[in-house]
Amino acid sequence: MNHQDTHEPEADRRNGDRRRSRRRWWAAGMAGVTGLAIGAVGVAAAPAADAAGHTWTTADDHSKRGSGETDARRDRDGKTDDRRDRDGKAKPGGGTPVPCDADALIAAITLANARGGATLDLAKDCTYLLTADLGGAGLPAIVTPITLNGGTHTTIERAAAADPFRILIVEAGGDLTLNHLTITGGETETFDDGGGILANSGSTLAINHSVIKKNIGNNGGGVASFGTTTVTHSTVSGNTARASAGGLQNMTGLLTIGHSTITNNTATGFAIGGGVGSINNATTRISHSSITRNHSALAGGGIGDFAAISVVTDSTISHNTAENSGGGIFEEGQLTLRRVKLTDNNAPGDGAGGLEIQNVLNASAATIEDSEITNNRAPRGGGIRNLAVPVVLRNTRIAGNQADTGGGVFNNNNAILTLFATKIVKNTAVTDGGGILNIAGGTVNLNTATGTVVIKNRPNNCVNVPGCAG
Repeated sequence: MNHQDTHEPEADRRNGDRRRSRRRWWAAGMAGVTGLAIGAVGVAAAPAADAAGHTWTTADDHSKRGSGETDARRDRDGKTDDRRDRDGKAKPGGGTPVPCDADALIAAITLANARGGATLDLAKDCTYLLTADLGGAGLPAIVTPITLNGGTHTTIERAAAADPFRILIVEAGGDLTLNHLTITGGETETFDDGGGILANSGSTLAINHSVIKKNIGNNGGGVASFGTTTVTHSTVSGNTARASAGGLQNMTGLLTIGHSTITNNTATGFAIGGGVGSINNATTRISHSSITRNHSALAGGGIGDFAAISVVTDSTISHNTAENSGGGIFEEGQLTLRRVKLTDNNAPGDGAGGLEIQNVLNASAATIEDSEITNNRAPRGGGIRNLAVPVVLRNTRIAGNQADTGGGVFNNNNAILTLFATKIVKNTAVTDGGGILNIAGGTVNLNTATGTVVIKNRPNNCVNVPGCAG
């Protein structure tokens, strides 16, 4: 299938004059609004008291150098209080407080960029409501290492009545960490990627214990990443992509998702990946996560890959829908599943309720180990549809899937399916191949000596499979 990257930077250039005008307005007004003076030589800090009576000074900058206590503070007994976790990230509560005011947050990020980075502690029970486009995002672009620590009910949101803009951009060299924050309401112009957050090439983004929800973009409704992005203990939900990847789009880099939930995201365009999408030789690694109830208007309701590498372990992919094929997963690349439950996915249009594997670029393969593919539904290949790809299954159970043909597995001509210690049981086809339908020219290796069994499928177990009783 053809996948087109519809990202068009020309749209940004067409709006350049308007955005530059807004940036000039913003810079000119900042001295009166936030106490920052912006001149030709950089950014200087003026005293600005927050709601708690704290006065912002350059000494408060967490990125101060040469103090001897950059990453540690002293308690009342003189002992060091380490403000870093095991990964070297600043712990919440170790940075500079930012009062519950959007202009104060803008000023704080501007100062942090100018001074080479900072940790900022945002107010709890607070919504930082953004109303102006500062060059494609509601907050200044991140160009240095910056950590934003939230708390209970800390939200950064684009005002509903504001012109479209995303919440955050991380530029090359920028390193943004979000802790305990909700990012919501971002909306890009028609062809701009990353409705909530855009991480450009050369950037690093870490999303921890946070929520990315109800954002709208072209590719990557929630997040579009060209760099290195990590999502842990977080939820990505209710985002919409006009093209691919309603939740998260990995464009060229490395995306790592762990202990997270990707749910109720939608890709509305003629593209792939309702929940997570990867293209252009990108690598995506997903572990201990749930990808559920996402929807694609074309393929890959849960996960959609095109010329990419995906490794999924110890995770559940369930109740996703693709209108055409690959209700759970659509793969055109390299796929590995280990200890994965692929269940209750649906593709009503063409084929592969659970997993569809194509080989447009002649470089696809799949390995599935210690997994369960159950109760998926599609016209061709309820559990798996394999189109001209080497697929290996080890110690995997394919059961309860339904299709018109190939209830458990639909193996196309020129496709190779190899099974080790795998059970294909109680799948149903309306016409033929309840367990496995192998189109003439395809190859199925059962390896029954390893414990592979194909039994109790209806109306028959196999078609064109040597060693399998019909």
